[in-house]
Amino acid sequence: MSSPTGPASGLPVRMPRPRQPGRHRRPEPLVAPEDAPALVLAVPGAPSAATRGLAEEVVSIARSELPGLDARIGYLDGDDTEFPALQSVLAHAAAERTARYEQARAAGLDVKEPDGPVAVVVPLLAGPDGSLLRQVRQAVMESRVAADLTDVLGPHPLLAEALHVRLSEAGLARADRARLFTVATAADGIILASVGGDEAVQAAGITGMLLAARLAVPVMAAALDQDGSISSVAEQLRSSGSQQLALAPYLIGPEIDPGLLAAAAEEAGCATAEALGAYPAIGKLALAKYTTALGIAPQQAQGAPVR
Repeated sequence: MSSPTGPASGLPVRMPRPRQPGRHRRPEPLVAPEDAPALVLAVPGAPSAATRGLAEEVVSIARSELPGLDARIGYLDGDDTEFPALQSVLAHAAAERTARYEQARAAGLDVKEPDGPVAVVVPLLAGPDGSLLRQVRQAVMESRVAADLTDVLGPHPLLAEALHVRLSEAGLARADRARLFTVATAADGIILASVGGDEAVQAAGITGMLLAARLAVPVMAAALDQDGSISSVAEQLRSSGSQQLALAPYLIGPEIDPGLLAAAAEEAGCATAEALGAYPAIGKLALAKYTTALGIAPQQAQGAPVR
């Protein structure tokens, strides 16, 4: 038992920590606004159990960053049974919003008729791919739903961090070049593999510069979907002095056939890291695209410091 003046037993009592005043106090955690549009992740490529698991992990990360977020998954090549198509997901979100409004009116509540976008569609793409983005836009149009479409996730420092981690996991880069140890298989030249043609290569090159700063080795972007691009970049790196090359996929994963990566690595005569997959930064960047579209400001996704 304890009294207002202290614990009766003489044992300490944990008291609530007073709220820190001034500009150094912690910000209040952000939650999704009431009746906010859904975040709909547009997933390219052939649907599969692995693709669904990846997408679910990405939206789970986004929900953990923004409590109350309505996050959904739509597949560009969905079949509307096991893998719902993007246009069906958008239509369902619109129907649910209308039903909530009508139920509130029927209950006698004074509610405002919903307006604005039903959803914010975020393509699950690291870089621009004109063909896939046209599919996303077409699906949004066919849904006949008011939806905003964001840019792709990159370029961004967090993607350079993710690439670094995937290379280190494959034994192709040191996890931290400030530490005094070496990796015998560490690459001295990186081919950053993208899809989407020249525009994608240029965008990947921006993230590539950030990756080069982290690794202190040359990084050059190349297109997996252009014949000879990978081998040409490999030749350039070797002619400039790099002897041990590595292929770093600037890809989330579902947007490309894994066999294409293996063929490109064989063509370049080098090892390859895994695709970015559901690295935590992917979920954070998807959420950042969503909140930017809505004009709300959670803690901004920041890149890790260069080591």
